[in-house]
Amino acid sequence: MQIGMIGLGKMGANMVRRLTKAGHELVVFDRSAAAVRQLAEEGATPAESFADLCRKLTAPRSICLMVPAGIVGTVLNELMPLLQSDDTLIDGGNSHYQDDIARGAECRAQGLNYVDMGTSGGVWGLERGYCLMIGGDSRVVERLDPMFRALAPGAGDIPRTPGRSQQSTAELGYLHCGPSGAGHFVKMVHNGIEYGLMAAYAEGFNILKHANVGKHQAEHDAETTPLRNPEHYQFDLDLADIAEVWRRGSVVTSWLLDLTAQALAQEPDLGSFSGRVSDSGEGRWTLQAANDAGVPAHVLAAALFERFASRDLDQFQNKVLSAMRKGFGGHLEQGKK
Repeated sequence: MQIGMIGLGKMGANMVRRLTKAGHELVVFDRSAAAVRQLAEEGATPAESFADLCRKLTAPRSICLMVPAGIVGTVLNELMPLLQSDDTLIDGGNSHYQDDIARGAECRAQGLNYVDMGTSGGVWGLERGYCLMIGGDSRVVERLDPMFRALAPGAGDIPRTPGRSQQSTAELGYLHCGPSGAGHFVKMVHNGIEYGLMAAYAEGFNILKHANVGKHQAEHDAETTPLRNPEHYQFDLDLADIAEVWRRGSVVTSWLLDLTAQALAQEPDLGSFSGRVSDSGEGRWTLQAANDAGVPAHVLAAALFERFASRDLDQFQNKVLSAMRKGFGGHLEQGKK
């Protein structure tokens, strides 16, 4: 099928490559002329503008947006006047699901179709395929099935879940989750879970890294909690080897662990990283949904707040704590006299 792609960053460009490899015809546009030129050399049809892209697509058009969530609205405002009845817009980024609900209604009012496509797979998607969580009208989603099937990883060598009798496209790595907004809602929670998993691995490896704390001379003063049994913490552990052994037969085996093992093998002290961890919004939105639904999400909340702390956003509250301790007990911060 013919597909337009707007946004040719790491994800968008690799999606174009995967779709092209599957035999689809891609018309591509990006603000970067170099990005467009590169994919044109690989077989895609280049477009010089939104209008040019629309002219080169045959109606009913299918246009996928792989742009940052913050500019989706602007792109849609420019694109929609160029479209005609039954054209379809697909948002494959990480938009807020509530925005999808509103955009879906706006598109329907103008005779257009809107599909939200939560996309997981990152920079490895070209090789592994993309897990797709889709929201929108069933008729339109079915029409786009060749695109979703090409992007998804397929069944691969993953065996069927024991006891599962229902057959669906979920076993191929893509799923129509429900109406507008459902796809990005599922992807939002997926990313919230991702935060929690990543935080658990990170905290575990940090404990392992400090398993030799008993070998170091500790200060003995009123401001330092003494280590009760230093002899219990004398382990110099090889974190790269531990990550590797956990990859083989362990219940904590996962792709995230694979990536951790790879990073530790290449750089055991991870010295090239500052430890400043960003969040792109989905973790916050997941907690908002949990709050609205009255559902506890202790682990996801802690994982999100840990990312805030990594960016020194806890610095002032820690100063408040120090000020109170000095006030009620004359306690000075360590390193200050």
